[in-house]
Amino acid sequence: MIKRLKTKFVILTMVSLLVLLLVIVSGMNIINYHSVVDEADEILSLLSNNKGMFPDFGGGKFDKFPPHMSPELPYESRYFSVLLDENAKVIFVDISRISVVSADMAKSYALSAIVSQKDTGFIEDFRFNVTSENGGTRITFLDCGRKLAAFRDFLFASIVMSLAGLAIAFLVIFFFAGKIIRPMAESYKKQKRFITDAGHEIKTPLTIINANADVLEMETGENECISDIKQQTARLAKLTNNLIYLARMEEAENTLTITEIPVSELVRDTASSFKTLAQTMEKEVALEIAPMLSMKGNESAIEQLVTILMDNALKYSPRGGKIRLTLGKQGKNICLAVQNDTLTPLPREQMDLLFERFYRADSSHNSATGGHGIGLSIAQAIVNAHGGKIRAESPCPDTLLITAIFIA
Repeated sequence: MIKRLKTKFVILTMVSLLVLLLVIVSGMNIINYHSVVDEADEILSLLSNNKGMFPDFGGGKFDKFPPHMSPELPYESRYFSVLLDENAKVIFVDISRISVVSADMAKSYALSAIVSQKDTGFIEDFRFNVTSENGGTRITFLDCGRKLAAFRDFLFASIVMSLAGLAIAFLVIFFFAGKIIRPMAESYKKQKRFITDAGHEIKTPLTIINANADVLEMETGENECISDIKQQTARLAKLTNNLIYLARMEEAENTLTITEIPVSELVRDTASSFKTLAQTMEKEVALEIAPMLSMKGNESAIEQLVTILMDNALKYSPRGGKIRLTLGKQGKNICLAVQNDTLTPLPREQMDLLFERFYRADSSHNSATGGHGIGLSIAQAIVNAHGGKIRAESPCPDTLLITAIFIA
């Protein structure tokens, strides 16, 4: 239980931190990329509006230069342009401001831009812009290689730093997780110890009360008061034993004796014993058990699980109701399911609460059923101790289905 709680705490913390880092790193790099694209598009706009060249900002005209751009930009930028006629034939190629691109390469880039049918975009590391000019088309290209390389370097560095930070955070969280949940763990252990110790202490006076009731009954004969004492003593003794068993099962994850058990035979023998009781209650029990199934588990615990599920189905089903137990393979797992009719429809929000201690979906039937509302808590503890999962659902109105899944 404590180990599972620690694992869940570490996983939840790491997932939250991972999501936060993803948002931060993604946001930073998206903003960085859009900054590169916006700057390139603005430069291309200047070039496209001036026939593939920068406007003349020299001779005292720098005051007309865009205020957020450097006056050295025309000398730092590497660009070229291709002019096409209305039939998409190359008329003119200007590669005077770039040395790594030949005329043939420029024509190839221009045709690729035309084929893409986009007004702007990237071809390799070149950002292009398509504009109409004198009945033809001019495609202007800007070399963004350095800016894109810087963007990729920043992206790689941010990912590496995030992963390194995530690894360091995992080590720190894993180291301190035990200390963080220690007060809860100690409280949980004290609670379990109290239940176990109190249960053993209660057993002795209950035994004495029951023995004295037997003596009184022999001396005075049967009467209603003595019968009530014996009935309530037995009820309290059963509740005490169940609480002790629940406390032990919740701590049995590493101490439970596990062997290979013939689960098909075990479930059939245990469930079949309820058929006679069901007939006296005018209820029908149907068993659908796949033969020759086996699993690793504790035989007495699995037997207790089947007993609890069948007893719960009989108690909380109406007269004339049907109880159906199925056992079979579900992929690589073994699935045990018990379905029964219910007296009233069960809301979806009550499904998880059914496994809470002392919870009753309908408290008005407490005295009639004789239960304590702790059986399904024990069932959940048994399934958890075997590394399985248990859930409750209502596939249709007035029906309850409880399913336990074990690793075969």
